[in-house]
Amino acid sequence: MKLFNTLSEKKEELTPGPSGKFTMYFCGPTVYSYAHIGNFRTYLLQDVLVRTLEADGYNPCVARNITDVDDKTIGRSVRSNVSLKNFTEKWTRIFHRDCDALNIKSPNFEPRAAEHINEQIDMVKTLIDKGFAYAAHDGSVYFKISAFDGYGALSNLRERTLKTQELDSAGKKNLADEYDRDSVSDFALWKSAKAADGENFWPSPWGNGRPGWHIECSAMAKKYLGETIDLHSGGVDLKFPHHENEIAQSECANGKRFSRYWMHINHLLVGGAKMSKSLGNLYTLSDILAKGYSAQCLRYALIAAHYSQQLNFTFNNLEAAKNATGRLRNFFNKISNGAPVQRFAIAEWEFFGDAFAALLDDINTPACLGSIFKVINESTVEALDGMQKSKLAGEFSTLMYCLGLQLDDAEASIEIPEKIQKVAADRWNAKQSKNFQEADLLRRQLLDSGWVINDTKDNYSIEKM
Repeated sequence: MKLFNTLSEKKEELTPGPSGKFTMYFCGPTVYSYAHIGNFRTYLLQDVLVRTLEADGYNPCVARNITDVDDKTIGRSVRSNVSLKNFTEKWTRIFHRDCDALNIKSPNFEPRAAEHINEQIDMVKTLIDKGFAYAAHDGSVYFKISAFDGYGALSNLRERTLKTQELDSAGKKNLADEYDRDSVSDFALWKSAKAADGENFWPSPWGNGRPGWHIECSAMAKKYLGETIDLHSGGVDLKFPHHENEIAQSECANGKRFSRYWMHINHLLVGGAKMSKSLGNLYTLSDILAKGYSAQCLRYALIAAHYSQQLNFTFNNLEAAKNATGRLRNFFNKISNGAPVQRFAIAEWEFFGDAFAALLDDINTPACLGSIFKVINESTVEALDGMQKSKLAGEFSTLMYCLGLQLDDAEASIEIPEKIQKVAADRWNAKQSKNFQEADLLRRQLLDSGWVINDTKDNYSIEKM
């Protein structure tokens, strides 16, 4: 497989490291609210990469972190008067539920920042001992980027003036996890405890505090995948400062190259604009399901454009995805006749070779899908003998696995618990009484419990997610 390497700015053939596994680290969610569809575009295209590597004979091994210690998780848990552990556990469960609905494979490792404080402290100690970090007077610790000549190579920031992050432009202490994209600054490895953090702090050689946002990925990647990993991936917005800082602290602490390849997924626009609550165009999976579309339709829509290009999401896209997945399902039923299909055991591609080749060429999902529909449009299934039809079904099934598209028939009827039926009825009554705030609250409660409610003019139906 070939992939565009952000670091070298060219397409390169992927080769595993000496372990025999192809090790990958994906930046996971910060669990303080619902992940939105822009987040899931990144996770879905990473999932296509993992599946394609698997189908091509690689041995992918993935670590994807859970950020449960940062400004957002701590701030919201304190304001909610809920312990950080309970607060983040709730949102982690919801994230996993959404991943399951979208058919995203679970990673081999899913470390959480709060469970790896010691590993992060150890790495900070190493950086101080080697002269790459320094402790400030209040007990915070900063990485000294002027000491690392390679800083800026990933995001082409070499020529910018380096500043300290210890004080902001107003002269006040700057301990933000995220900061101005144009500010090339010494960044916090360890943050001294402050009143607003409540009880969310840990002891360290520099006093009570907590890790900065960036150090968790370096420490956990090292623990689960080794000092050098094969590939690192995340959204393009993480290239600077997060990934740049990861490279600096990892390579300075370990004395080795951090990642051999880098893959960045481009932004998702909605209706031609950046997603925001103020514009009313920020959607979660729950929002899409509530509008009557399936998780598979959303998956198709979000992977249909190349990962390196911006995708403009519209509900017309979802309608097109609905039609496309329907055509794929009809074709599969036509060629498989409900019989089990053997996938992956493909010595030589006969029907869908161009589609698979497109995935091997920088995960070109639009070219892959275009090639699939070309074969569907031109194939005469009736003219194929049994062996040919079985080969066609095996190749098609392999591609659907790589794309993560599930083409099963409608699920069998599922019994709806009485508690869910009552919430759904209360929600319908609230809506009829024009108490829309209460109705929306109950709809969210149903979604959090794994049930989707679909309204018609005079009634409603409940479906299991």
